[in-house]
Amino acid sequence: MLAFDASQVDATGKRQPQMKIVHVETGRHFYGGAQQVIWLIQGLDARGIDNLLVCTRHSAIEAVAADEGIRVTSLPCAGELDLAFVWRLRRVLNRETPDIVHCHSRRGADFLGGQAAAMVGVPAIVSRRVDNTEPAMMSALRYRRFARVVAISENIAAVLRRAGVDDERISVIRSAVDTKQMQIESDRDSLRDEFGIDPHAFAIAVVAQLIPRKGHRYLLEALAALKNRYPMLHLEVFGNGVLEDTLRRLSAALGLHDMVHFAGYRSDLDSYLASFDLLVHPATREGLGVAMLKASAVGLPVIAFDVAGARETVQHEATGLLVRPEDSEALAAAIARLIDDTALRLGLGANGFVRMQKEFSVDTMVGRYIKTYEAVLHVRQ
Repeated sequence: MLAFDASQVDATGKRQPQMKIVHVETGRHFYGGAQQVIWLIQGLDARGIDNLLVCTRHSAIEAVAADEGIRVTSLPCAGELDLAFVWRLRRVLNRETPDIVHCHSRRGADFLGGQAAAMVGVPAIVSRRVDNTEPAMMSALRYRRFARVVAISENIAAVLRRAGVDDERISVIRSAVDTKQMQIESDRDSLRDEFGIDPHAFAIAVVAQLIPRKGHRYLLEALAALKNRYPMLHLEVFGNGVLEDTLRRLSAALGLHDMVHFAGYRSDLDSYLASFDLLVHPATREGLGVAMLKASAVGLPVIAFDVAGARETVQHEATGLLVRPEDSEALAAAIARLIDDTALRLGLGANGFVRMQKEFSVDTMVGRYIKTYEAVLHVRQ
């Protein structure tokens, strides 16, 4: 039975869930996309919707979900070619009988999850979080089983359209930030104690996987151009990835030993982010950029390259600055501008904080997903 009415009660008078959603997230790490899944499930649960998270066994999200009291079923999944995952997930869906299957990642969850949902006759939607292009034939195969494909930005929606996904099946629901969980009070002593940053330093954070498209090398080159003029600069690099050794060598070659520190992945970053002076996000391609959203949510201004996803996250001259992509000199100039103009820097951060409250709240995201679920189920009636 499709249950839209929150007032439904059983024979004992007990309120019943509005609907039941099985979420499928097969990523191994707890990056921005996995965090969005947790926030969505928590928001849906608060609105009386029943949720089950199906995730990869021993994945990071499995542990987080368990700690948060979310109902979890973990399954082996070796990726997109693990066809046996379809049968494992099918057994879960037959047992749970959900109203909708919501797939969240590309590592098998999208194509294989859509197949499993189709086999048991349950409508499915998928959230697309990356802006990678793919051939139309591959896109048609990946998304043909889904009633709706949710893009987390207009940029990703455009990628889907170019790949041949029907416009009527595309919805745009931007990622969100749970501002209630963010530490918004600045505490410079915490930076000194945790990362060894001088309280008088101008502290910059970059939060991204250490992979080529995140553009870390441009930021390091910008710092090299600024180091003599601003000897109090400090850059904290948060994230792991294949380029770590390369970036460490580049930092040393540029003479940035005392200015740059590699902190690795930190699950507690939300506790420290507000204590920095600036977030720089030099990605050359970006779906949306949760790190930028989080920075704005704690009142931190953002400097980013002027690429499609960043334009939706950063309002130029209002919540941050957008500069020419892959231009270290332009990046250095923008950083210098915000070091020199404290009033501008604080104003950009304050504007970003207000915008996050209005446009990127978890409550807004959850409400839009519920409308999408209901639209899909209404068509099925």
